[in-house]
Amino acid sequence: MIFKKDNLKLGLVLGLVAPILSLLIYYMWKFYPTFSLGEFFHYLLTNKPQITAVSVPCLVLNIALFTVYINSHRDSTAKGIFVATLLYAIVALLFKFI
Repeated sequence: MIFKKDNLKLGLVLGLVAPILSLLIYYMWKFYPTFSLGEFFHYLLTNKPQITAVSVPCLVLNIALFTVYINSHRDSTAKGIFVATLLYAIVALLFKFI
């Protein structure tokens, strides 16, 4: 199975896709009946303090993936997940303050 590989590229892909999946789950859980997906993104763009409030729960899946790959000694994949998590966090902070 592909998830059993120890590969930096796999970690980057997992680390970049997991927050998007988490964002959709977070949207469905908190905002779905009230806001459409477009309205939700507009809400995030116009309310910058909400970016960190939304980005933290969205990175939780990356934390879980990172923990699973570290504990199974697949360090290259875990490194890719960690790099992707840092990229998301830095972009969220930059977007919030710019």
